[in-house]
Amino acid sequence: MKSRIALSLLVVLIAAAAFAADVAATTPSDAQKSFDTLKTLAGEWEGPATVAEMPEMSGGKMHISLRVTSRGHALVHELQEAGTPFDSTKYDHPVTMVYLDGDQLTLIHYCDAGNRPRMTGKLAPDGKTVDFELKDISGDPAVHMQHSVFTLIDANHHTEDWTFMMKDKLIHAHFDLQRKN
Repeated sequence: MKSRIALSLLVVLIAAAAFAADVAATTPSDAQKSFDTLKTLAGEWEGPATVAEMPEMSGGKMHISLRVTSRGHALVHELQEAGTPFDSTKYDHPVTMVYLDGDQLTLIHYCDAGNRPRMTGKLAPDGKTVDFELKDISGDPAVHMQHSVFTLIDANHHTEDWTFMMKDKLIHAHFDLQRKN
């Protein structure tokens, strides 16, 4: 009798452990949820830029392309002034890559300043904002991207806020973007 009870208890424990492992395997991590949220932005976007610290730079229309690549493992973010050709020798055209590095959402910004800040991101409790904080930087740290925030308004509208460190002075750029396709 005791062996049947022990065997029954063992079967129940194994089934519970298998169920818990299955649930853990199907429940996405916070980093995965953040990445999946950002991937919904894939497409072409345009909208005005606002730079509070440099009003002369405000009002210009920006074009942003977001593309999921590498079988869904990376998101490419390309930024340029709307209407300018893809000529990196004459125009700014920074590229940013977003991907999962283990259980961490990672962003690397290939900056026109010639460096590569690496940031880590987290999804806000509202499920609509992904906030990236600087982790480290390759290249000259005197002038670099410091912080970025992506806020999803709806399927056709999102904002991006980028903070740039320019010799100990923070410059904030805000992009109010509408889907083009």
